[in-house]
Amino acid sequence: MRSVAFKYSKQMVSLFSFCGGLFMHARHLLLNRSSMPRLQAPAPTPADIELMKAAALRVPDHMSLVPYEFLLFEGEARVWLGDVFRAAATQENLGEQAVTRAPQLPLRAPLVMVVVTKYQEHPSVPFKEQFASAACAAFAVEQMAFTQGYGAVWRTGPYAESDTVKDALKVSKQNDILGFLYIGTPPVDVPIKPAKDADIFRQIQA
Repeated sequence: MRSVAFKYSKQMVSLFSFCGGLFMHARHLLLNRSSMPRLQAPAPTPADIELMKAAALRVPDHMSLVPYEFLLFEGEARVWLGDVFRAAATQENLGEQAVTRAPQLPLRAPLVMVVVTKYQEHPSVPFKEQFASAACAAFAVEQMAFTQGYGAVWRTGPYAESDTVKDALKVSKQNDILGFLYIGTPPVDVPIKPAKDADIFRQIQA
């Protein structure tokens, strides 16, 4: 392909070389993604967050409903989120250990994004498809964070299912909290987890 491009334009050679580098970068990202639970400041900048937003808006989204939203918590807002977790642990009887630990959870990263659905009634797009779109958006944000040199981990647990948390965040009963994206800077290099070896592709014969 490059030899053909060179026949027409040196600029096209540069373009193909650039695109080749992008493809290699994307392949490396997809094949080496790994959760990074230990995170510290600095948090993503506003410009970084704008790129995360752009990535989230590029995911598969039938009828362009944008059936998701990200609630961002930084600084003292994380303390408030911890208070919400503690209230949920208390009111929903999650146990004394959970009540004690809850306020510290959002402080494990300088930025916490709560990913929530915003389901919309549509004859061609059932809620489960909208849920899938929201999950893709969350993953796109996480992947963008990695490309920017940050680390991230997607957490769920009882607070993603909690009515107390949903009420505090003004998430309606029909909508879901997909999870909590913790984003920040890894304090140390994080080993990449070994690749899984599972037979997940099944060839269907006619």
